[in-house]
Amino acid sequence: MGREQWKKIWVGSAGNMVEWFDWFVYATFAVYFADSFFPEGNETANLMNTMGIFAVGFFMRPVGGWLLGRIGDRRGRKAALTLTVTLMSASAILIAVAPTYAVAGYGGVAVLMVARLLQGLSVGGEYAASATYLTEASAPHRRGFASSFQYVSMTAGQLVGLGLQIVLQRTMSDAALHSWGWRLPFVVGALGAAVVFYLRRSMLETEVYAESGAAVQEDRGTLKALWKHRREALLVMALTMGGTVAYYTYTTYLTKFLSKSAGMEKSTASLVSFCALFVFMCLQPLAGMLSDRIGRRPLLITFAVGSTFLTVPIMTMLKHAGTFWPAFGLALLALVVVTGYTSINACVKAELFPTGIRALGVALPYALANALFGGTAEYVALWFKDAGIESGFYWYVAGCAAVSLVVYLTMRETRDIDLDRVGTAEGKGGRPQSRSSHATSVTPAS
Repeated sequence: MGREQWKKIWVGSAGNMVEWFDWFVYATFAVYFADSFFPEGNETANLMNTMGIFAVGFFMRPVGGWLLGRIGDRRGRKAALTLTVTLMSASAILIAVAPTYAVAGYGGVAVLMVARLLQGLSVGGEYAASATYLTEASAPHRRGFASSFQYVSMTAGQLVGLGLQIVLQRTMSDAALHSWGWRLPFVVGALGAAVVFYLRRSMLETEVYAESGAAVQEDRGTLKALWKHRREALLVMALTMGGTVAYYTYTTYLTKFLSKSAGMEKSTASLVSFCALFVFMCLQPLAGMLSDRIGRRPLLITFAVGSTFLTVPIMTMLKHAGTFWPAFGLALLALVVVTGYTSINACVKAELFPTGIRALGVALPYALANALFGGTAEYVALWFKDAGIESGFYWYVAGCAAVSLVVYLTMRETRDIDLDRVGTAEGKGGRPQSRSSHATSVTPAS
């Protein structure tokens, strides 16, 4: 892969890293600031309230998916990507300065809510814009590899957040972290978003979009156009269901599960998550390259089978892991299974839609599925825990994966689809398309 190709991957994914850093540090630092915005009382209840606000951000993601997906299809991928990082920077600043309950009562909760709504709006469009950009800007036979960097950058953002948490845990007292130290990651996120905004202003539009005629189609990026591809939209929701629940279970929720349920020190739980996620991040390009050789469906099916049958035993053993190494091994096993979904789900979804509706087609149904399943995963887990039947959540995760397994077994292979011909009569027939796409080069954005 040449220097120009790597540059496109970097530009397309660097902002994604900052976006997801800001998104995930809310979840990873929630254990420190949950009591700051609510009256003193039940610690689990306060954490549930805080994670409820986290879930609200997910319900804003469909709005962001619609708005920014529409912008991405009508004004180009660059315009959408620049706007998403602007919104994320603003939300990070709001959380960094949000007043506590002792200072402003529930006014601080209101600030958190507004910030999470902005984050949901931003991330709702970021996923589709970056997935579409990485897929369109790569060579046809490297789409799986290139799009895998979406989860590389997402995980890198989370690793930076976890790494910062580990550093703060070792350099600040627990009292200081609960008092004001939790604000530091949001300051870092705001500054990072400002840097990425500068980088994205000079990024190039994909040639697939520039030459497709999408810019002159009257119904491009509209719900009317998406309705014509409602079958593909429903497919995106169904194939996302199991993957997003499993992903959030073993990433954002894992640290809290190890500390609250398994009884580990917060610092040890954070270290387990950090190490497992680092290996997980490195696996994404390898799995993406594998999908370019054998297809997308084998990896998706492997994920769904593994998640359906291994979730309950993995979570049960994690609860009794006790020390670092058993917990790390089990967490890594779970994330290896999840890699079958995360490494290629971006390109699979982008490969389902024609260029004029691709950003919206990926964004809206994916955001809806995340609002229903991904955003509520932690809240559902805490609900089961508070009800005294924590193991019920394990079966919930396995059940969601089983539903997605049915979808993976019946869907068509998308590896050989020509992005320029998706949606044509020939393309709908399911026959492999020519792989002579123009996605390997880009032209300056207008």
